[in-house]
Amino acid sequence: MAGFETYQEYQRIEDYDEDSPPGEEDLLIHVPEGRGDPWHHIKNLDNFFTRIYHFHQKNGFACMVLSEFFELVQFLFVVTFTTFLFNCVEYDVLFANRVVNHTGQSLGPLDRNKVTLPDAILPSEQCTERIQGNSWIIFLLIMAAIFWLYRLVKVICNVLSYWEIRQFYKKALKIQMDELCNFSWQEVQGRLIHLQREQPMCVQKRELSELDIHHRILRFKNYTVAMINKSLLPVRLRVPFFGDMIFLTQGLKYNFELILFWGPLSLFQNKWSLHPKYKRAANRQELAMQLSRVILLTGLVNLLLCPFVLVWQVLYAFFSYAEVIKREPGSLGARRWSLYGRLYLRHFNELDHELQGRLGRGYKPAAKYMNAFVSPLLAVLARNVAFFSGSVLAVLIALTVYDEDVLTVQHILTAITVLGVVITISRSFIPDEHMVWCPEQLLQCVLAHIHYMPDHWKGNANKSETRDEMAQLFQYKAVFILEELLSPIITPFILIFHLRSKSSEIIDFFRNFTVDVAGVGDICSFAQMDIRRHGNPQWMSEGQTEASVYQQAENGKTELSLMHFTIKNPRWEPPQESSVFISNLKEKVNQDAQTGPSPQLLLSEAPLCSSLLSDESAMAPDNLLASVLAHSGLPGRNRRFVPPSSTASAAASVLASLSSSHQPHAGRSRSHTLLPSRQSQDDTMYCSDRTVGDRMSASDSRLLSQSYSGLASEFASAEMSLHAIYMHEVHQQKTQHASGPFQVSVPMRELSTNRAQGLQIQSTQTVALVPPASGRLGGWAEEEEEEHADEEEINTNPVQDQTSRGSS
Repeated sequence: MAGFETYQEYQRIEDYDEDSPPGEEDLLIHVPEGRGDPWHHIKNLDNFFTRIYHFHQKNGFACMVLSEFFELVQFLFVVTFTTFLFNCVEYDVLFANRVVNHTGQSLGPLDRNKVTLPDAILPSEQCTERIQGNSWIIFLLIMAAIFWLYRLVKVICNVLSYWEIRQFYKKALKIQMDELCNFSWQEVQGRLIHLQREQPMCVQKRELSELDIHHRILRFKNYTVAMINKSLLPVRLRVPFFGDMIFLTQGLKYNFELILFWGPLSLFQNKWSLHPKYKRAANRQELAMQLSRVILLTGLVNLLLCPFVLVWQVLYAFFSYAEVIKREPGSLGARRWSLYGRLYLRHFNELDHELQGRLGRGYKPAAKYMNAFVSPLLAVLARNVAFFSGSVLAVLIALTVYDEDVLTVQHILTAITVLGVVITISRSFIPDEHMVWCPEQLLQCVLAHIHYMPDHWKGNANKSETRDEMAQLFQYKAVFILEELLSPIITPFILIFHLRSKSSEIIDFFRNFTVDVAGVGDICSFAQMDIRRHGNPQWMSEGQTEASVYQQAENGKTELSLMHFTIKNPRWEPPQESSVFISNLKEKVNQDAQTGPSPQLLLSEAPLCSSLLSDESAMAPDNLLASVLAHSGLPGRNRRFVPPSSTASAAASVLASLSSSHQPHAGRSRSHTLLPSRQSQDDTMYCSDRTVGDRMSASDSRLLSQSYSGLASEFASAEMSLHAIYMHEVHQQKTQHASGPFQVSVPMRELSTNRAQGLQIQSTQTVALVPPASGRLGGWAEEEEEEHADEEEINTNPVQDQTSRGSS
């Protein structure tokens, strides 16, 4: 009862009137007879739109079918080859530990011939006897065969599903397979919206918007992003001797989604609707206990399957990375965006290819920033280790060149390989003598692409604590491999001992932050990007939001997501509250631009910044961003021509110049913000025609040969980067003028406890999601593999039901 009183003041957020007009639930639409298309009035639009998106991103029918086929072959190869290595190879003969009689007469060990591979391979009859005599091998082979047959059935269903989507592209969207690569997703999405008007796929809505499509494709991912943003998922662990570490792997993420979204005992009764009992506060205690039991059961199943999953992980890692490590030992020292980083940095309603492209642009500056931190002590040790190891390696190589029989000496190849790895690792600790130390500039460039950064990083880019926190988002490849290998062991304990304790908070989260949108179903309310309900006053939404601290998205997630979605989908008409926020932002930009430097002078400094922050000559969109970064405090820069001012005013100056140089195009709706096809200046945010044309140099002339959609995407990314820099600078100014000098990270449990105790949280405090200062995080598969895992779940039922339901 006490626990219920703690949460009794939580109220479920009301549905949005603009998306759910009264009476639309009972709306009847005339369906013309004679339509035989399988995509006419689709039951599960989530499944359908997601398959359309994956079909476009996976480059069509042939590529997807071939990928499915080779996955089956790959699994069969791993199982067969591993069984062969364990049962059909005589290792004593292979290692020359036992004499092989080739002539039929024993001539002694010194007179024997060299061992060949056929000598070490057992005959098929003897190999079969070994396999049949080992009951564990028989059991594992039976389990592998069952799993392979299950995968085969899924592949057949997926192929049928791919064929259906292929027909949809050809007949409904009028896109041929050989032309698919020439169409951007925005163009495919536009054809989907146009098709809805002529041939309704959704019954309850006459017209679909870009936001509706994104809601259906990203329904569950928006929930996950919101839970990471509110520090709800238990991904932070306290490890003895290491402190706080963030641990999130593909296996752990899979279990989270299985429990919450699509498992047989999940909170959702179907793909688009939360079970009604989770929307009633009276059932809170009972539902929390039920969810706790489901988590416990899932954890025990993971514990039972741990040995099998662990063996598979080890085998998969060995076959995938052994050759790469042998050929390029330094590949383990390369970095990648961690799975936690992908969720922490992801906007609401951001598709996979948009996230991948954005993080890809930030890879080089992030790698340069991380590599700029070198310990002088480690550098001295590394130089000497590299010297001694290189000396020994040089002698061994010289001996093998003189006489190749040296290679037959036992472990000589092992020594050469180990020495090469040691040298590669040692050189990674030796700093580049030509490196320029400018951490603030590099971190600002990283922010321009990743769009999110804790407040305390500002001005502390040269500190090791900031680098350690950045390492949680941008980790070594060796770290994520190690974490995935340990995932089968650690995941059951996280589920049983950490996730179960958050059952009540999870139930409250889904009740308080779920809204029902007509024609879409139940979605995470944060995904609506409503400033009034989820805005943060410290992020340029002061006076426009009614959200409490519990309802606010952290780190400006609502405001930045709204800006990103508006720029990426320029034809989308935002709701009134969002339009007011965008208008106020435009006014603020114009005001700050009055005190900023001239855009022409800023653009003249773009080559300087490009030379410091990029390995290639900057393209025209990059020049827009580099002009602002060059003004944000390079040490020793000549300021005779550009007066000193803030980075915010510099960004505002460039954005305002784009708006002032607009040339309207009649007869077009909202096109891209930085391209010449815009409507009127009142309907746009920032747009440019002459500015972009004037800024293009001869080296940028290759842009003219690119497609319009590709050019639009590049300029959209540059514009969003400018907005991210500007909004972060304004946020920092608001924080510095606030009465509270400290930024606090408040977990959801503490927030709810404080609310129950009547504690008043001052509006001047900034609630920021701050990654811990130590630890590493990881993910197993690359982003493409993660998308494929989602696609497998989506394609389970390839044949669509043509009957219409309430959420369609």
